[in-house]
Amino acid sequence: MSAAASGSGPGAGLAVNFERPVWHPANPRVRQHNKTQRRNDMENSPDRRPSRSPEKRPEAGLLYLVATPIGNLGDLSFRALETLKAVDRIACEDTRTSRQLLDHYGIDKPLVAFHAHNEDKTSERLVERMLQGEHLALVSDAGTPLINDPGYPLVVHARSLGIRIVPIPGPCALIAALSASGLPSSRFAFEGFPPRKSGARKALFETLVKDPRTLVFYESSHRVLETLKDLAEIFPDARRLVIGRELTKRFETICETTVGLAATIVESDADMQKGEFVLVVEGDDPKDKAEGVSTEALKVLTVLLRELSVRSASQMAAEITGERRETLYREALRLSSET
Repeated sequence: MSAAASGSGPGAGLAVNFERPVWHPANPRVRQHNKTQRRNDMENSPDRRPSRSPEKRPEAGLLYLVATPIGNLGDLSFRALETLKAVDRIACEDTRTSRQLLDHYGIDKPLVAFHAHNEDKTSERLVERMLQGEHLALVSDAGTPLINDPGYPLVVHARSLGIRIVPIPGPCALIAALSASGLPSSRFAFEGFPPRKSGARKALFETLVKDPRTLVFYESSHRVLETLKDLAEIFPDARRLVIGRELTKRFETICETTVGLAATIVESDADMQKGEFVLVVEGDDPKDKAEGVSTEALKVLTVLLRELSVRSASQMAAEITGERRETLYREALRLSSET
């Protein structure tokens, strides 16, 4: 914008451009212009080094806990399948076992061995990868990760650093056995594998015999018979017990019996000593004691029922224990209906 000065004198008729600052050191517009010019000169200088702004950390990846089949490959969920296809890496107990599952579904992803002997050290490396943006899936050989399988240190470490944990639910042997057992499932306690040595097993069973919750144990084919024998030494013979063997597999067996009879059933059948086992044990019922049936009377009654009728067994048990025949008869009826 320009204008002509009017009037007489030295400035008459002089054209003045008001958009350009009039040069004078005290003029604030001149000072601002000079600062802007110096800044532009510095930025355009070939010797100017680029400014160092802090690097933005990549968004952390996710940790998926993916449940896999416990015996039947058809039990892998669609969501689990899509997750395994999408992640960058899969951590697994045994790479050979997991590779069979992945090959079946045509999934080719890098595998990382992650088991009880290396999970602490490997967790650090995996978490660092997730912090750099990788998405990771954790699987076990069979079932749901962390349920008597590796993964706890990884989840704890990842959560402590703000990594999101995404469960992909699916097969789980303890839930499958419990749901099919016919025993109360509103309250239950999962105890995993009992100790390997008999003394330690019995000590554990002593702490659980009065527990009112349904109890669930895993056991291997090598120790299932000895475990059932130890169980019978601590728990009342009449306590109900369900044996789940090779669940979801070709030779799946679900056998309902009692603590007193379970070992005999397994010992008399070689097939019942093969495979993987879930033992579901009835919890302690205070009502039994309120009706006057002692633990000792239940043991006597259970033994007699192996050879005698309900009426004869209850009558003889009353003579041996001194307890009421009517109460024992009702208990005998219940036991006989379950075998």
